[in-house]
Amino acid sequence: MAEIFTPFLAAFILAYILRPAFLWLGRRRIPAPLAAAFTVILGLGVVVAILSLFIGLLKTEIPLIKEQLPGWISNTQAWLGPKLAEFHMNVDWGTLKNTASQKISEHISDNADSLMSTTFETVLMSGSSVITGFVNAVLILFVMFYLLMDWNPFFQYIKNAVPKRAQETVHHLAMHTDGLLSQYLNGMVIVVSIMSVFYSVGLSIIGIKGAVALGIFTALMIVIPYIGITLGFSLAMLSTLLQFGPQHEIIGVLIVYGLGQFLEGFVLTPRLVGERIGLHPVAVLFALLLFGKLFGFFGVLLALPISAVSLVLVQYLWGVYTQSDWYQK
Repeated sequence: MAEIFTPFLAAFILAYILRPAFLWLGRRRIPAPLAAAFTVILGLGVVVAILSLFIGLLKTEIPLIKEQLPGWISNTQAWLGPKLAEFHMNVDWGTLKNTASQKISEHISDNADSLMSTTFETVLMSGSSVITGFVNAVLILFVMFYLLMDWNPFFQYIKNAVPKRAQETVHHLAMHTDGLLSQYLNGMVIVVSIMSVFYSVGLSIIGIKGAVALGIFTALMIVIPYIGITLGFSLAMLSTLLQFGPQHEIIGVLIVYGLGQFLEGFVLTPRLVGERIGLHPVAVLFALLLFGKLFGFFGVLLALPISAVSLVLVQYLWGVYTQSDWYQK
């Protein structure tokens, strides 16, 4: 069932995110079908731009790994060789260096050009065929288009299906959820934009190659709590080690990411997004694992906003329960 619901869930979330652009075009007296088509193209362009940044990052890192590998092995020999000699352990470093350099260099050389295509194919497959992935992508765009055009009639139909005695309560919960998600999404767009500039400028000052791509990638990964910033920081450290080795540039990266975390966690997020929607860190990690298992990588991206919606429902049900006669008595 997850394979069936994932495209529709993805289309609904993307349509919700892109709806302000659709409404903006509508206010310019652009016909609804044309405005919806332009909005879908805009969303597709953003996805392509993000993939292009990732490809550029890989093209920068992979040649550096191949270039720096012999130096890594030599440094390891210089550091570890004397320590092994103290325990009378002899290692044929020459053979080890030649074999490791040859095998790993051949592996990287053979797969450097196809790494991105393999990664993209893996994302598309998600346990199924490439054809299924392509069909799902087309389905997402198709459903997005019609959701953008028929957004109000769609929700009016849902409202009419709700019993009249519950319509006021459901409307209140829907408005609360919409306000929460709007605050989260609008705030995250601003936070990601600011942090993209911050990380890109900071890494550029240090002198890291591909600083702009790495900075934007790190900022985008903020939407995945805890895991995202860890991935971005790890890539920045790897890139620094590949280019400069264990030099003072590493301290610069630590300072940039430390200041970035302070700026994002204590200034931008509380003011623009709120206190992470009030979710406990353990609940966030549980949501990441749960939705990632159900809906794949896209589920990881949606874990936090979906958890926020669930939190609204849980708080309402808890209030009803604590005010009930059964609980009071």
